[in-house]
Amino acid sequence: MIENRTMKAEIKTAIILGATGLTGGLLLKKLLADNRYGKIKLFSRSSVGFTHPKLEEHLGDLRNLAQYKKEFYADEVFCCIGTTKAKTPDPEMYRAIDVGIPVSAAKLCKSNNINTYIVISALGANPKSSTRYNRLKGEMENTVLEYAIPKTHFLRPSLIVGKRSEKRLAEGIASQLMKILNFVLVGPLDKYKSIKPDAIVSAMVYLANNQYNEVYIESDQIRKLAEE
Repeated sequence: MIENRTMKAEIKTAIILGATGLTGGLLLKKLLADNRYGKIKLFSRSSVGFTHPKLEEHLGDLRNLAQYKKEFYADEVFCCIGTTKAKTPDPEMYRAIDVGIPVSAAKLCKSNNINTYIVISALGANPKSSTRYNRLKGEMENTVLEYAIPKTHFLRPSLIVGKRSEKRLAEGIASQLMKILNFVLVGPLDKYKSIKPDAIVSAMVYLANNQYNEVYIESDQIRKLAEE
């Protein structure tokens, strides 16, 4: 159930991990245009390629996120980190990114008293899943929860469809297939419909600025939050 109790308005600082990706980039633009935010800190391997009075970039290897402990202060942290098997074929490196970075960020949130942590996970995340991708996402979620950050939310989107800077053949094929399947995915199957990154971003900003009780938010609920 969606609750409409808006939190007290204040000028806030947000941290984004993964701002050079599709969803993270859209989130950055949305927060820069939002008067509730006075500073947006980015922690990433490469620059977003532009400057803004609100923008503060910290460039380096996020697998060693602990090096930024002194700079890692904000009201909210948004984690949009994720990779693919094609981009990161090495299993250990893959795990270091998809599990290691979000967990390291949770540890910093705890030590620096950041009470809001919003993470993009995946539909089907489960540490006992037979699918490696979903298993790692489930492991990541469980480990993050161990840090007991008061306001933690995991968004579990289905296939994210949008224009990326790099070509992903498998996702391109799946995207075309989902255009057809979306018409028949109704009722309990609604959460399996493909989702646009704009909806995820809108839901993340809503969650950061409103009280909401659910920790895990799947695609169908993401779309509802995006409309708030």
